[in-house]
Amino acid sequence: MANYTAADVKKLREETDAPMMECKAALDEADGDFERAKIILKEKGKAATAKRADRATGAGVVAFSVSHDHKRLGAVVLESETDFVARNEDFIALANELAEIYLHNDPGADPTAIKHGERTVQEMIEEAVGKIRENIRISTALHLTTDAIYATYQHHDKAQGAIVELTGEGDQVPNVGRDLAIQVVALKPEVVAKEDLSQEKIKQEVDIQTKRAMDEGKPEEMARKIAEGRVNKEYVKEAVLLEQSFFKDNAVSVGTHLKQALPTGSVKSFRYLKVGG
Repeated sequence: MANYTAADVKKLREETDAPMMECKAALDEADGDFERAKIILKEKGKAATAKRADRATGAGVVAFSVSHDHKRLGAVVLESETDFVARNEDFIALANELAEIYLHNDPGADPTAIKHGERTVQEMIEEAVGKIRENIRISTALHLTTDAIYATYQHHDKAQGAIVELTGEGDQVPNVGRDLAIQVVALKPEVVAKEDLSQEKIKQEVDIQTKRAMDEGKPEEMARKIAEGRVNKEYVKEAVLLEQSFFKDNAVSVGTHLKQALPTGSVKSFRYLKVGG
């Protein structure tokens, strides 16, 4: 019989987060050698990760970490197989930890290769898979820097979020930015301003609306004018962030709200992140 105590099993569980019975089995296999048991559990975690790697990940969380000056940001979309795991406190804590890691490290071509202390992100994920028993993968990892300000919003379901990069003066800039990030998640614009729209896309929309007007019985020349009006009134107001109705006050556009809240401010960019996106 292997020479170890119940205290050894407890300590191994505390250090590895592996289930109690697996800790006991690892100590049995290691003949009571504590460090060897840790290696065995680590190898089993790798095997579990490989075995589950092909499983679809349709659930998960979006997490952000922003520096105190709001000029650096780390973000991650961490995916799991089920909503049950996505709501797990350990899974959410892992996502938040990864966002913090990417705040300080550029994920580069392989986000899992980044070291955190003595472990890589890959080893952190393998440990989580060994404990949670589901495939876990990073679908998005970001490290961003700006000379402006970053603001973020994580939706209540944690499966969606947005980053807004904006300029402005005063302590209210992050709060204004957060409102704009909420706007992005709620109404999902395509671009910041009208001039950012693709002319090809606008032409496509005009052609679609022209056909619609002609199907309604309008002559072609009139249909084209109607189409241009509809595109400006409907498509542009949907696709352009600054042209959308502000979610807190539908009487004003986002652009008007921004001028009122930050007279010298402007939106430089935004990103919408979601699980499965």
